[in-house]
Amino acid sequence: MTMTGAEDTAVRGGPLWWARRRSAVFDSGLGLVSAVECAVEGVPFARDAGIPVAVGVVFGLLAGSVLVVRRRWPIAVVLVAIAITPAQMGFLMGIVGLYTLAASELPRRIIASLAGMQLVGTLIVTFVQVRQSMNRGSLTLGDWFVPFAAITTSLGLTAPPLLLGLYVGARRRLMESLRERADSLERELQLLAERAEERAEWARNEERTRIAREMHDVVAHRVSLMVVHAAALQAVARKDPEKAVRNAALVGDMGRQALTELREMLGVLRSGVGVERAAASVAVGVAALVVEEGEGPCLAELEELVGQSAAAGMVVDLMVEGEVRSYAPEVEQTAYRVVQEALTNVHKHAGGAKAQVRLAHRVGEIAMQVENGAPPEAGSASSAGLPSGGNGLVGMRERVVALGGVFVSGPTEAGGFRVSAVIPAS
Repeated sequence: MTMTGAEDTAVRGGPLWWARRRSAVFDSGLGLVSAVECAVEGVPFARDAGIPVAVGVVFGLLAGSVLVVRRRWPIAVVLVAIAITPAQMGFLMGIVGLYTLAASELPRRIIASLAGMQLVGTLIVTFVQVRQSMNRGSLTLGDWFVPFAAITTSLGLTAPPLLLGLYVGARRRLMESLRERADSLERELQLLAERAEERAEWARNEERTRIAREMHDVVAHRVSLMVVHAAALQAVARKDPEKAVRNAALVGDMGRQALTELREMLGVLRSGVGVERAAASVAVGVAALVVEEGEGPCLAELEELVGQSAAAGMVVDLMVEGEVRSYAPEVEQTAYRVVQEALTNVHKHAGGAKAQVRLAHRVGEIAMQVENGAPPEAGSASSAGLPSGGNGLVGMRERVVALGGVFVSGPTEAGGFRVSAVIPAS
């Protein structure tokens, strides 16, 4: 099987135009046999032509040695074989040259033309030889034998190598096509594997981010309220001040530690470092939270959420505009989480500030806005000592954008902070 293109150049190890050394040795051997044959056949040719025998032998050697270049110039080999056919020389050259020509990548019309020329030449020469033999009395058969012998001989010397060469050439091209197709499939499989790995990595990152966002939304708000309640208890306890202060401080410390650990765990999940090591504990915590939360919060629980913040000492108002209706679960859960995280941020960063929650049911979308004023006292924003990981706004934006919505947050002119989001209804 021959090879072409870059592969041919890469594996070529033979001399000159041969792809392999064994091919060069084989063609050299054929050329030597052909040269010897033509040299032997050149003796009677020289006698019949009336030229010196040495000239006939040299002519036969030169003509027969042309078979060496059959792979590089198959047309030249066939033309030489046709040219020396009248001298009754080069039978091996004609057979091998025609086979090589038929197996090559040359156009079919060229192969057919040269094969026809060789067939006609062999037919004429055989016809003349048989006729001369019958005239000399060497053959005593009828006249029918002359055309029969000529046709049979010419077809026998032309048809088999031509058909075999066509078959070998077609099989070679088929194998090359199959090899190229296999290489193409291998490249495609490799590309698909790389894309699958990229998709898997993307899915792992998305799942890591989703787990971090869910844990932040579900846990951070409640722990934040616990810290706020503990701070209030610490401030108003009167019956046993020392014990109340110690217990309240203990609750506050536990809440702060929980939030700090949660922030560290969220950082691990988002960065991807040590995910395998933390996977077991995270999975247990998420499973427990999912069981507790059920199918997730909805907008019907928004009033209860605002009530929890009010119970913690925040002055917060809830305003609902438009006709109340139900939405897809992911839309309602996202809207709830946005309000939840915004109220949590008010507890963390603007303790004592008044907050306002607005929910608007519009045609084809739902809008929400949480706005708080400036803290009443300087430094009160951090009076509870609540740690912040900076992931709240990022998580809200990711949730809203994932549903095709718009999220905007930033400080107000009055010194407060505003969080706004619009989510398509479907």
